[in-house]
Order: sequence, then structure tokens, then C-alpha cells
Amino acid sequence: MVASFDIVVVGAGAAGLAASIFAARQKPGLRIGLLDGAAKVGAKILISGGGRCNVTHEAVGPADFWGGSSNVVRRILSALPVDRTIAFFKEIGVALHVEERGKLFPDSNSAHTVLDALLAEAQRVGVDLRSAHRVGAVARRDEGFILTSSGGDVTSRKLVLATGGLSLPKTGSDGRGYELATTLGHSLVPTTPGLEPLLLDGEFHAALSGIALPVQICVRVAGRKPVLLEGPMLWTHFGISGPAALDASRHWQRGRLEGAPVTVTANLLPGRDFESLDAVLLELGRLQPRTQLHNALASLLPAKVAEAVLAHLKLPKETTMANVPRDDRRALVRGLLEWPLPVSGGRGYNFAEVTAGGVPLTEVDPSTLESRRCPGLYFTGEILDVDGRLGGFNFQWAWSSAWVVASALARE
Repeated sequence: MVASFDIVVVGAGAAGLAASIFAARQKPGLRIGLLDGAAKVGAKILISGGGRCNVTHEAVGPADFWGGSSNVVRRILSALPVDRTIAFFKEIGVALHVEERGKLFPDSNSAHTVLDALLAEAQRVGVDLRSAHRVGAVARRDEGFILTSSGGDVTSRKLVLATGGLSLPKTGSDGRGYELATTLGHSLVPTTPGLEPLLLDGEFHAALSGIALPVQICVRVAGRKPVLLEGPMLWTHFGISGPAALDASRHWQRGRLEGAPVTVTANLLPGRDFESLDAVLLELGRLQPRTQLHNALASLLPAKVAEAVLAHLKLPKETTMANVPRDDRRALVRGLLEWPLPVSGGRGYNFAEVTAGGVPLTEVDPSTLESRRCPGLYFTGEILDVDGRLGGFNFQWAWSSAWVVASALARE
């Protein structure tokens, strides 16, 4: 027997659950089917934020995202801003609190709280959630769509693709949504991993594994304005991780995808430029002339990092500050401000938290996120060519884009 709905949403992750709930809330009585290939839905929600789910960020704007038009992103975000997102979660029993760097987490500190609340609300408003229904094919017909799934055929007047991307495939993100989109006439911006740890050549990083410090990473892609990203960076046995490195990864990947030369450096003392840092070292020499260079540098950096920097630059760490040659001091300043990060690759989709690329924003109506190429087809969440930085921004994109789609469907 073929199941029939007014709306079918494919993908029961954050965006799919939210779109289904918002549509049912705005227009009770809609027959909404929510299909997902997994036997248990919401795996990506459960592992996000270290199992705590970074629901959103206290300040979200278009500058926090890359990919499609920033004007379109601004429009989508304004449809459901952060304060209304917080209010929605409070309504369904999930109180949020702010932590370091503006991240918002549930008071329970458990992602299960978020998923359970979304599932309960979906059930309350009458969404027909069907797990173990992996959609294998979709076809447009006169008054809607017919979908072939592992759980049986389904028909619908409207179709929403909320299938995510390719990141964290163990959660069910297999890129199937991209295939469905192209079947229905869409093109794709080529995809790459985003928010992934980076691999480095050489041995410098290995000895510092486990040490974190604040940095400003600069990604230079030939022919483009440099991208500057500030935040904590973690040295690892394979290279670098932490917020700054993860944010930088998509820019390195996109540059390589386009075949452009890419260089990555880190300012190990963010907020300093050449003149100010040179002045700091001169002042240390004046105030502490007998202090060894290593000890003086360790007052600015973790001691092991200071030692490794001096060794790499071949500067004697026992030299007293009063006797550091001018050329050595200036070489040290240049090194600290533009420390080379010889990126050789990323850890791939298995470790990436988001996918860059996807369905172009130019192929959807920015006021509804309905396809310009296939009437009745809508997109929400990660499947679109929009990816945010680390810190709850990609979840906010899911909630906001879901609201836009749901509002359009409810109006119809």
C-alpha cells in the first residue's frame, strides 16, 4: 500500500525534524511524513558538541558562514534569529545556557535532551516519522512526487530534502540527497569536508601533541584575500585540531579543489603585529637582561612551544635577553607571527563536522527555499551550499532554514 502525504521530508536530522515540527505547528492538519534511512534517527545530534549538542551561538550573522550569497544567508537567519530559537527550545522543554566563546548548550549538558524533545514534539504535532525508510529514488509527477524507499513507496504533494551532506558518514550522511537533487534537475557545487582536523608535514607538531594555545590562522589562496581565523588551536600527533584549525580546513580544502596554491600560517601571539611584539621583546631585554631567551619566551607561550620554536629557528635558548642579536630577535618575531603550518591534507569526512558545497543558493527562491528548477521541491540544512564555523552556527542554519521552508509550506 502506498502512503500518501501533503508533505514528505527526507532526513530526520536537525533540519528535517525542525522543518516537520514548524510546518505542523503553523498549519495543523497537514499530513507530514518524515522519512529517514536509519533505524534510530538523530545520530548526528547525539554526537555533536562532544555529546552535549551545541544548539546555537549567542551571536549569529552571515559573516559566520561561507558558500552561497551572504545576503541570502542573512535573510534566512533573520527569519528565525537566535532569540526565537532559544524560545522554541524552551517551549519544548530544553533550557539553554551560554558557555565560553558564546556557545549555547542545554542545561542538562546532554544531546539526548535535545533529540528527545524534538522527537516528542514531532509526535505531539502529528508528524508521521518513519525510520528505516531510505529513499532510493524520486520522481516528479503531475501533482507531486513519488518516492521509492526501503520501507515502501510514498507519494506527496510537496517534498523537502533535509538529507545533510557527507560529513560523519557513520551517522547516516551518505550524500544520497545530492543524488536526489540532481535527479530532479539541480546542479551541485562540488563538495569537500569542512570543520575537519588538518594533517601537517614534518615533525614539529608531534612533540607538542596535546598542547593548546590561542592563535590566529591565516589561509592564503592565490588570487584571493587572505582568510583570518582566531581561536584555540590544538597540536596533535597528526597535525592540528581545535576551533581555529577546524574553521581553517574548509578554506584549505576549497583552495585545493580549485587547483590554487594555498599556504597556511599561524600567529602564535594573536593581537600582536611586528612592531608591538618586537617592542615587547626589547622591553623584556631592558627589564630582565639576565633572563634566558627561553624563559622570556615562555612568559608569552607554553614552555614546550617556546622551546620548540627556538630549536626550529636554531636560536640558542640560553642566550640572555640583553645579548640577543637584533637579527635573531627579528627572526623570532617573524616566526611567531607567521608560523608555517605545512598542511598536507585533512582527516576526511569521517572526522569532518560539516560538508562544504551542495545545492547552490542561486537555484532556490531565497524567500522560501523552494527549487527554481522543480516546483514543490524544497531544501533545508546542510544539503545547501552553506557551511558555518564551529560553535553552533551550523545548527542555527538548520533551525533557520527549516523555519523558512516550513513557513512557505504552511502558507500554501
